[in-house]
Amino acid sequence: MTDMTQTPDVETGVQPRKPTKRGGGDPATRGRTTIADGVVEKIAGLAARDVVGVHAMGSGLSRTFGAVRDRVPGGAKSVTRGVKVEVGEVQTALDLEIVVDYGVSINEVAHAVRENVIAAVERMTGLEVVEVNIAVSDVKLPEEEDEEPESRLQ
Repeated sequence: MTDMTQTPDVETGVQPRKPTKRGGGDPATRGRTTIADGVVEKIAGLAARDVVGVHAMGSGLSRTFGAVRDRVPGGAKSVTRGVKVEVGEVQTALDLEIVVDYGVSINEVAHAVRENVIAAVERMTGLEVVEVNIAVSDVKLPEEEDEEPESRLQ
C-alpha cells in the first residue's frame, strides 16, 4: 500500500505545498452579466421583421424619418424602429408597433410575431419575456407606395 501523506523533501526539508484551488464554485457564477436595452431591441426588431405579413415596424412618422435617415451617407437602417423594451435583471417586457400587409390575418400575424420575438429574446439573452404588447398602427395596401421619400441625388 502507498502512503498518501506528503513528506518533506529529503534534500531541502521543505514540505511540498498542496495545489491551491482558486476561486470558489462554478466559474459561471463568478461575475454578473448585464444586457442593454438596445441589445434586446435589436433582437426583437429582427425577429418581428422575420414574420410573414409584417410589412414594417413603427408608426408612419417614425418610418418617414427613418427613411430619410437611411438615405444619409453612413446612416444605417434602424432595426430597433417600432420596438421599446424594459430590461430588468432576469425579465424583460416589450412593446412593438407594426404595419401589416393587407389581406393577412392581423391576429395570426400578431401571434406569430409574439412567438418569434419571445423565442429569440429568451434563447439569446436568457431573460424571461413577461409580455410582448403589439400595436398595429397601419395596414399596407397593395396599391400604396412605400413611404420612402424620393432621393434628390442622381
